[in-house]
Amino acid sequence: NKAIVEEMNNVTRGVTDGPTVKAYDRSLGIMADTTEVDVQLLVTPGIRHPVITDKALLTTENRFDALYIMDVEAYDTTNLLVTGSEQITSVRYTANQFVERGINTSFGAAYFPDQNLQDAKSGTVRAVPASVAVLGAFALNDKVGYPWNAPAGFTRGAMKRVVNSTVELNRDNLDALQEARINPLASFAGSQGVTVWGQKTLLGSESALERVNVRRLLIDVRRKVRKVANRVVFEQGRTETLQRFEQLVNPILKDVQGKKGVERFLVKIDTETTTQADINNRTIRGKI
Repeated sequence: NKAIVEEMNNVTRGVTDGPTVKAYDRSLGIMADTTEVDVQLLVTPGIRHPVITDKALLTTENRFDALYIMDVEAYDTTNLLVTGSEQITSVRYTANQFVERGINTSFGAAYFPDQNLQDAKSGTVRAVPASVAVLGAFALNDKVGYPWNAPAGFTRGAMKRVVNSTVELNRDNLDALQEARINPLASFAGSQGVTVWGQKTLLGSESALERVNVRRLLIDVRRKVRKVANRVVFEQGRTETLQRFEQLVNPILKDVQGKKGVERFLVKIDTETTTQADINNRTIRGKI
């Protein structure tokens, strides 16, 4: 990230043509191709500069089947970008600067601050970006629950190998971060360890998609529907094909319903959603 900052601030370092910026840009270009890469969660640990994080958000949004776990640029008590350990991080300035970016998407979620995590192999405690610890919490959530459960709180948001946060948060800090749509990583009196204490996406408007678990529910359903849809590719565009597709999709939603992901659902794939013009254009349309 330091190299990216230096490249973007110095024309002699190449700006967007700088080697580090180019490398990440090229990598995200590869990740954008759904035929080449199957990914449910995208993370660029420690990379915080908008030139990369904005593209990563655009990548997951365009894919429509993944969520970006994002690290946040920290600002110090003089409102300068934190580039070294000697600076004291200001939660208020960090939150304010993040709001100024005007991000508006449900395909990303931001977390703060970095964490001190115990290395499983060496036992050494080392500082890691928030996204590294949070990815572990997402894995725990999916192990004990489902993607449509909230990856937050003491049960599914615990980060077991985290020793403590690099920035200790008080109640005002928690409020400032949550208002900025940054999910805090915090510890609480009477509880053990650090936990994910929020599950907001980066969507700027009021909607169910403000919540990570809702966006991941839709991502999960979309991915499963896409998988069964491959079975009807190249089939004749007849009523029987539409019925078969609907019969393949219904069990997916029934399974999610049985696991408390949705209360009600309706799958409609028929001659009303798919017209003769669609069939002539080799397209099947449906609604869930």
